[in-house]
Parts: sequence; C-alpha cells; structure tokens
Amino acid sequence: MVAQRKPSPPPAVLEPLEMPQERSGSVLVVEDDPAMRDLLTEELSDAGFTVEAAPTAAAGLELARVTRFDLIITDLRMPEMDGFDLIRGVMQLPEPPHVVMITAFASIETAIRAVKLGAYDYIAKPFEIEELLLVADKALGERALRNKVARLQREVEERYGLANIIAKSSAMRDIVALVQRIAGSTASVLITGESGTGKELIARAIHYNSPRASGPFVGVNLAAVPEGLIESELFGHKRGAFTDARADKPGLFVEADAGTIFLDEIGELALPLQAKLLRVLQEHEVRPLGATRNQRVDVRIVAATNRNLETMLADGSFREDLYYRLNVIHLDLPPLRGRPEDIVPLAQHVLAQLGARQIPPRRMRLSPEAQHLLLAYHWPGNVRELMNVLERGVALCQGELIADDDLPPQVREKRSADFLGAAVARRMSLADLEREFIERVLEDEGGNKTRAAQRLGLDRKTLYRKLDEYARARGEISAPAPLAPPPSGDPE
Repeated sequence: MVAQRKPSPPPAVLEPLEMPQERSGSVLVVEDDPAMRDLLTEELSDAGFTVEAAPTAAAGLELARVTRFDLIITDLRMPEMDGFDLIRGVMQLPEPPHVVMITAFASIETAIRAVKLGAYDYIAKPFEIEELLLVADKALGERALRNKVARLQREVEERYGLANIIAKSSAMRDIVALVQRIAGSTASVLITGESGTGKELIARAIHYNSPRASGPFVGVNLAAVPEGLIESELFGHKRGAFTDARADKPGLFVEADAGTIFLDEIGELALPLQAKLLRVLQEHEVRPLGATRNQRVDVRIVAATNRNLETMLADGSFREDLYYRLNVIHLDLPPLRGRPEDIVPLAQHVLAQLGARQIPPRRMRLSPEAQHLLLAYHWPGNVRELMNVLERGVALCQGELIADDDLPPQVREKRSADFLGAAVARRMSLADLEREFIERVLEDEGGNKTRAAQRLGLDRKTLYRKLDEYARARGEISAPAPLAPPPSGDPE
C-alpha cells in the first residue's frame, strides 16, 4: 500500500489560508518501490526539505557515508540489505542522522528492535503524508536542539579552557598548572584573592576541565542573597514551608547535582547556615525546608572569598571545621599589580573580544603610550577594572588605536607615581629601566633630542649613541656605526 494523501476540504466554505510551516534540513529517502520513492521525494521537497533518494539500503548507506544528512527515511523490507542493516551502518557514522523506519509489517517487536538499533521513530503503512511530516519535523527539531546544545557546550568549554587563561607571569602559570592537576578530583576547592582577580573564571575552568564538564555549573553570590532566603536558595523548600511558599522549589545544590556549585563570597555566610553547609559537605545530602527526608546530591563545591578567613576563624565568625572542609585545595589568586607581565596580554585579549562586538568589527590596539600607562597603574580593581577601562577606551577612541587620552584620569595620573613600583614589579634590569626612562623623557619632550639630553644630564652624542643602541636591539636599523649627532642648532 502507498502513502495516502489527505483529501482536500470541499471548496464551498472559504476559510483563511494557513501559512505552511517553514522547513529546512536534508533528508535521504531509501525505498525500493519506485512509486513510493517518487511520492515521498516529491512531498518532502514540496514541504521545504532538501531531498535525495536511493533505491536500495546499500546505495543509501553509501550516500550517507559521503553526504551529511539530517534525517533518513527508510523502508524495512528491501532485497539483499534491509532497513535494520541500514540502521546498523548509519549508527557507525561519526555524526549519525536520525532514522525513521517505514514498513507495512507493523509489530511491537519490529518497532522495539528498530529503536534499540538507534531508529528515532517508526511509521506503519498505510500512513498520511501529514503524519510523516510531523515525525520529520519532530526529528529535525530535536536534532537541531541537540546540535545547538552541543555547540554551546563546546563554546563554553573552549572559553574556559586552560589555554584561554592569560598566564605569562610565573604566578599565574603556577595557578593554571594547579588547576590542571586538580580538575579531575572531587575535592573541595577554596579560591581566595582580591575582588576582581578572576575567581569565578578559575572556578569555571576547574569545572569545564573536569569529568563533570557535561553537568551543570551553578554559581551563587552569597553576599547578594538576603540572609533570610539563603537557606531556601541553597537547599530548597516544600510547598507551605513558610509564607509565600506556594510550590516546591529545588535548591541550588539539587540543580547542581552531578556538576559543580560555586559559592562566591563564602565569608558572608552566617554561622547557623555554615553548620548546615558543613552537613552537606559531610553527608552529601540536603534537606529542603519543610521536608521530612534528606535528598542525596553529588556535587563538587568550589568556594571563593576576598576576605581573610583565618582572621575570621580567630574572631569566631567562621567555623573552623567548615574552613578545613572547604580548604582541601587552596588557590590564592595574585592581584593584577603583582603580575604585570599579564597586563598587556590581558588587555590585548579583552580588546580582541570588544572589537569583535563592534559594528562593523574593529581590530582594537593600544598605543605605546597607553601601554605604558596600563603598566604603571596600580589596578585596585584588578582584572575587572582593566576590562572596564578598556571598554571605555573602545567607546571613546575614534578608530582602532586606543591612545592615552582615551584612558580615564585615574590611570593617566598614576603614571609618574607608580613608575618605579611598576619597574620593580616587572623585574626590570637597571639597563631596561634606563632605556625606558630615556625613551619616556624623549617622548615627553615631543621627540626633541636636544631638550631631552639637557633634561637627562647627558651630552647629545651620548644620547644619540644610546638611542642608536636601542633601535638596533629592536632590529629597526642594521648599521653598526652610531648615528652622528646633527650640527649645532639642531632643530630637534
């Protein structure tokens, strides 16, 4: 029997036309009956799909190996190689399409066997074309959603991959190496550091480089949740547990089951809740408010704080037993001023992201003067402040080059005061310090070498010799002889 077309309604009653659903996707029809094959190809093409057809299962499998299809619609009974064999072959492909089987030999056993082999669905003849289109829409919709989730998962994992953490300084290289070593563990982690140093970034890196990467990452800022709601937020509640509890609510620990929970600002947690959190760490169970039973959870805990928990231990505001439960592995993130080698690479990384978001996209860069200012600044707000400064610079600059005038006043004003401090933090040699100082004085004098030499207490010949050495070291000139100073009355 062939597929039956649904009869058209009588033309006596005029009704508003129903707009056809937009469809897309590539479909392979595998059918040995020419009439059925032509009918399915025509109907699916008319519905908006891109369709190819094969007269045998062997030909269909060969097509599927060289062409990427979203859906295969196949008959069951075919000579030499049947639909079951086709499903087995298709399931061996790197990214197998969904398979819908059509057969006149309908039975529960056949359907179960097809699904066990990997078929998405099963339709028995006779059927209406609308029924097949509905199944095709469902299959392709699910496949599109699955591909989107997989793509987003890959993007997230790439974003928080260890290779994307800027770590030119030895301090950050040590942090990245430790994250790599502990990612596969289930041990609790405590991340400390000043505000804005990237504690959540490291927490996500731990999660997305661990066996739990396919599970949820659930973060909560405990300082931002009212104290009266934290218990319900973390552990959940049952309907009627308190006023306005109109329905059951799973807590964040349940949401993070099989994944990681990130407890930011753990130092803000009140003592009574510290005791309840300790029980979760010890028993791996939570009890929602109003519940009579505990609920088992499999969650890795990563906590973070910018407070000194050891001081809080001494004054009794943080439980010692909870501290040692959380502090199995300790990561202390250095402030940005303590890793100046990372400042310019971080800035370039952030500018690449900001520039890509512009319309049209721009290849944002820092002028040498702007780089000097960023290196000399103290960065009390750490990486977060650097990102805000760069975002401001992108908004203010006219082209693709961020100049010193595009930076905020506090960054420009810090240049002189922090020059030596930045030089020490950058572990500059005396020769490097001399070179940078000479170049900055020359820059400040507008390139006038005579005035720069007077200000530096050098004769012009010595200044020219040093500038020549610096230029040759950078590969800007290759002549071994020093540049001769200009005659008296140098306009420079």
